[in-house]
Amino acid sequence: MSVSTYPAKISKLHIFKLSLPIFFSNIAIPLVGIIDTGLMGHLSSEKFLISTSISATVITLIFWSFGFLRMGTTGLISQSLGKGDYREQPLIILRNLILALFISLFIILFKPLIIYLISFFFKPSSDVLKLINDYISIRVFSAPAEFCIYILVGFYLGIQKTYISSSIAILFSLLNIFFSIFFVNELNLNVKGVAYGSLVASYITSIIFLIFTYLYIIKKFKVIPKIQKNLMNARKIIKLFNVNFDIFIRTILLTFAFLWITYLGSLIGEKYIAVNSILLQFIVISAFFLDAYAFSIEGIVGYNVGRRSQKSFLNAIKNSFQLSFFSGIAISILFIFFSKDIINLITDLDILRFFSYKYIFWVIIIPPIASFCYQFDGIFIGATQTKEMRNAMLITVITYLLISYKLTFLIGNHGIWVSFLFFMILRSITLLFFFPKILKKF
Repeated sequence: MSVSTYPAKISKLHIFKLSLPIFFSNIAIPLVGIIDTGLMGHLSSEKFLISTSISATVITLIFWSFGFLRMGTTGLISQSLGKGDYREQPLIILRNLILALFISLFIILFKPLIIYLISFFFKPSSDVLKLINDYISIRVFSAPAEFCIYILVGFYLGIQKTYISSSIAILFSLLNIFFSIFFVNELNLNVKGVAYGSLVASYITSIIFLIFTYLYIIKKFKVIPKIQKNLMNARKIIKLFNVNFDIFIRTILLTFAFLWITYLGSLIGEKYIAVNSILLQFIVISAFFLDAYAFSIEGIVGYNVGRRSQKSFLNAIKNSFQLSFFSGIAISILFIFFSKDIINLITDLDILRFFSYKYIFWVIIIPPIASFCYQFDGIFIGATQTKEMRNAMLITVITYLLISYKLTFLIGNHGIWVSFLFFMILRSITLLFFFPKILKKF
């Protein structure tokens, strides 16, 4: 059977080669947000961009809250690979797919509550609220397919087939862009158009790669994925629940921190919601690039934990930190030269351009600083040290909320971005504090 293994000494070049396919897929992922924001930013009124910013941010908060479906899959799959337990691989996928289906049903059923909470916290105008309702009423139905994509990406990251995980993300992103442009520009569906774009793209992508993965597992692992008694093994279910629940809490806190930026913007003026939505596209771009190293390190860490090789583990994370930091510097340099061009591409509304230019400094300096926390996330996910991830994020977010609320009233939108920079630094510090717990696994 053809199964990938890692070399004893994991060099920067090896990590870079693993990360390279993820780089290309991660170009496509933020491009979806940029295209959607650009489609709305070029319509006749700010209300389209504002409604998409709020509703897409909330849906992202909800979906990313269940990011454990990818992260937990990667950690468990890579550790089973390190142990040579290939029969467990399809069972991990099946357990998470069943869990994803139940989660999706709950999201769809609680759509009215989502709309109510948006209305309560953001207090949008009636026109904006109607557009928000249009978007969310469509987008919630993409949950089963998008969660399926999370799981499949996690599986291929765990078995070191990053070119396949990247192919999934690229196909989903390109289809999303194509259908969004078609529905908005050709069918004039405005906000509904970008929601339908995500819906259609997610189902096409998940169906194609579910079939592909079924055949891939049979060929590579000589195992036929099917329902069997061991699927509901109590010990495995409890482990899956513990890993997933900790990541669930951690991810809710993380995505809430991003939603908090939108909320703080609404406190100082509705236009700041749109401005910060534009600036957040820069954070998303840099994060998806730097996460390529974090995604690669997840599988490497899990594999080395599985075979208890501390020397290889420490060598890999040192190289990963260095690669990520210098890549962050390169991203900041690119932002210095092209930030205004990116903003102009996203919107042609002069007032939004003017205010975005005022705060661009913050998103330029964030990438190298944030590179450390992204890599720490990958390390803790690969080691399935999820309780510590949860605790670190809880400390970070509570501190961030208190500081950001105060600074927003003191120095306005600059306060929001100073606080966000501090948030990234504190994420690294708290995870560094818990790092010795991982070393005890060796």
